[in-house]
Amino acid sequence: MGMILAALATVTAQWLPGWNRGFARVQQTELLTAAIERLAADFTAAEFISANRDTDHPLFEGTELSATFVRSAIGPNTRSGLDFVRISEITDRRGPAMVRARASFAPGAGSIDQIAFDDPVVLLRAPYRLSFSYAGKDGVWKDSWHDSSALPSTVRLIVRDAVSGRTLPVSTMAMVHADLSADCASGDDCDELIGNGKTDVRSESDEGNRSTSRNE
Repeated sequence: MGMILAALATVTAQWLPGWNRGFARVQQTELLTAAIERLAADFTAAEFISANRDTDHPLFEGTELSATFVRSAIGPNTRSGLDFVRISEITDRRGPAMVRARASFAPGAGSIDQIAFDDPVVLLRAPYRLSFSYAGKDGVWKDSWHDSSALPSTVRLIVRDAVSGRTLPVSTMAMVHADLSADCASGDDCDELIGNGKTDVRSESDEGNRSTSRNE
């Protein structure tokens, strides 16, 4: 019996570390997948909201390691409305981490840099690093999106191995659903962004109606 127990203990000692490493890898993969899905859902839900009536630029600031925008509020016990969302990389005692924070949206909030964010949630840690790039309707990728008259059409989420720098297959892209200001849906005057210029939607419609009338 002693020999049998000793043999079982030896086999277990050799097998258990490998099992623990495999289990840890599975956990890391699941957490990484959940983080990417959460981030993609946030970017997809970005809203075309301006700071006030004096500007028609949406509140969206993006760099390689951070992005700040407005989306509908989500989460348990959350009141209906809009939230500022900031996704950014910070460094703490455990190293770099990608953190999501939020703040309640209020019209006329001013500069995004002055907003006090809270409820930080760590989404990603080593051995992974996450960076962003942005593309408009022209499909040209940029490392930043700043003070633009439109939201990016697509945000690319690039996941790399923190040690080797290798891009991982889990990297993905999020398509932003909002194209125009909410004022357009209410029938107010709005501009349709085409390239770098602006075309008045109502003016085009009126011109088309006048052309139809002349043809008739």
